[in-house]
Amino acid sequence: MTFKFKIALATLALAASGIASSQTLLNGSYDVAREFYKDYNAAFIAHYKKTTGKDVKIDQSHAGSSAVARSVADGLDADVVTMNTSTDVEFLANAGVVAKDWAKRFPGNASPTTSTMLFLVRNGNPKGIKDWDDLTKPGIQVVVVNPKTGGNGRYTYLAAWGYAKKKGATDAQAAEFVGKLYKNVPVLGKGGRDATTAFLQRNIGDVLVTFESEVVSVNKEFGAGKADAVYPSISILAENPVAVVERTVAKKGTAVLAKAYLDYLYSDEGQEIAAKHAMRPYSQAILKKHSDTFKPIQLFTVQEMFGSLSEAQKVHFNDGGQFDKLYTVR
Repeated sequence: MTFKFKIALATLALAASGIASSQTLLNGSYDVAREFYKDYNAAFIAHYKKTTGKDVKIDQSHAGSSAVARSVADGLDADVVTMNTSTDVEFLANAGVVAKDWAKRFPGNASPTTSTMLFLVRNGNPKGIKDWDDLTKPGIQVVVVNPKTGGNGRYTYLAAWGYAKKKGATDAQAAEFVGKLYKNVPVLGKGGRDATTAFLQRNIGDVLVTFESEVVSVNKEFGAGKADAVYPSISILAENPVAVVERTVAKKGTAVLAKAYLDYLYSDEGQEIAAKHAMRPYSQAILKKHSDTFKPIQLFTVQEMFGSLSEAQKVHFNDGGQFDKLYTVR
């Protein structure tokens, strides 16, 4: 073997190790999680370097969760998806790009965080909005996400329906109640951030229904005091599931990195960052530590009220379902 050939081989080896030590991972995620993942990614990159000696670059792709799921199904090379509703991960599992048993791959139904739906009202709450009933009153304009395009919107709809049922309504009465609420919706947001922008920048509506985690983002991005948070008496527990996109990691060779990225969400550091962004941590110890952030609220689960998100999807959100019957897009 000549000296020049040895040099060439060494150069190739170095180049290969350089590629391996600076892999890029793409996280396909929902709108409202944008700021959380900016902070989390920085922490993970430092942790991964410290534990493996390897550099890694994390890219983010955000939109309404269902829009992201469709993009991934259509070929977007996300290595992981971090969603706000399991129906979008199920959609990807049915499309063959996420493992069928994805919910068992990580703790807590593969949900490192949860959230709930609450109200953002104009500073000082001039309309006196306190609970779901107030959103059905004449003259109140409500900004929500389209349940066809975002988990934020689906959870808003299901929270309102569940509230009515918890108050003793029949299915027919719950449908009437939710129908009244959507009659007060001037425009449907495409995703959580689109709805927030409509409410705060375009000054549409009296109240925005959104994830608890969006409140912290609003204060950071738009300035504290622009809106007040109102916790309704009853709301829904929203799981934020995660999954490795098997199709992508097989192609890119990023399976180990992708799993490490999602595993670290359950670490104390990952859970603390989640709490800082008002996402309810999976860790009960860290959740308890931040009880000042996470106000007491009566929460019901999707399973308790609707059987499963998949069942709710069929009954309420598929074309021709309950939502289409009570809301006409305008």
